[in-house]
Amino acid sequence: MLIVAALYHFTPFPDPRALQGPLARIACGHGVRGTLLLAPEGINGTIAGTRDGIDAVLAHIRALPGCAGLAWKESTAETMPFGRMKVRLKREIVTMGQPDVDPTAAVGRYVAPADWNALISAPDVAVIDTRNDYEVQIGTFAGAVDPGTRSFRDFPAWWRANAERFQGKRIAMFCTGGIRCEKSTNFLLGEGVADVFHLQGGILKYLEDVPEEDSLWQGECFVFDKRVSLGHGLRQGPHVLCHACRRPLTPEDRTRPEYEDGVSCHRCLGEYSDADRARFRERQRQADRGECFSQPDQATHQAEDRNMMLAFKSS
Repeated sequence: MLIVAALYHFTPFPDPRALQGPLARIACGHGVRGTLLLAPEGINGTIAGTRDGIDAVLAHIRALPGCAGLAWKESTAETMPFGRMKVRLKREIVTMGQPDVDPTAAVGRYVAPADWNALISAPDVAVIDTRNDYEVQIGTFAGAVDPGTRSFRDFPAWWRANAERFQGKRIAMFCTGGIRCEKSTNFLLGEGVADVFHLQGGILKYLEDVPEEDSLWQGECFVFDKRVSLGHGLRQGPHVLCHACRRPLTPEDRTRPEYEDGVSCHRCLGEYSDADRARFRERQRQADRGECFSQPDQATHQAEDRNMMLAFKSS
């Protein structure tokens, strides 16, 4: 069984590039895979590997400037949910596109999973899901407002267009692991909203801590790896991705007439041209023949890791 660790931490990194190489080397050297993002505002990502490998990477991150207080959430996977290890440099570790937003200055009040149900059941509280529309489609909290945004960048404009709906309400916000709420609650505070709360540890911590019989969560939680979705107790859900549009699909969705493996689903049928579909169909034929998108063997993974370490050798 592999350990999957989801983490983020806001702290100033004056030179993220100087951190990139050593972090990649420690991860690849321990067979850890996933994606870690470095930016001037901090670090964010999800990684998977053995217990020893994950512990080594977490120890390295916690030794970085300002990261001693790093918190992370763990789940498990029977098979490796990532194809390779990537350490990338970004302008933001979660992209909101609002230069004045600074979670290190102020955020909403954290609410522990054990206290979340009482808060969101209060009549003067509006509950807002800050995730993207395709994530919300497979699960959310009972009574939550879905902004219908395609990306987190769209959230500020949505709020400004809808703020009047929430006059006189306390605002409770949630996301997968908490990082988007660090920014969205800071944004709302900057917009003059006084009472802003967010779910500490995000949906994943709630699903881990709150018994299913007491839960107000409905459905599954989308995750950005090959597991696709997780349910109560962080059990892997039934969803797979449409390899055309990357949206999550249930087993029932795959029986619909619009579904063609690797080519289309009912959500994206009208979104691509005939030329795109032909390209997707050829890609799927290659995948079926094992010519691409096959599960890499251990030797391939080791070669990828060696190449990544060589790429960062001089950093």
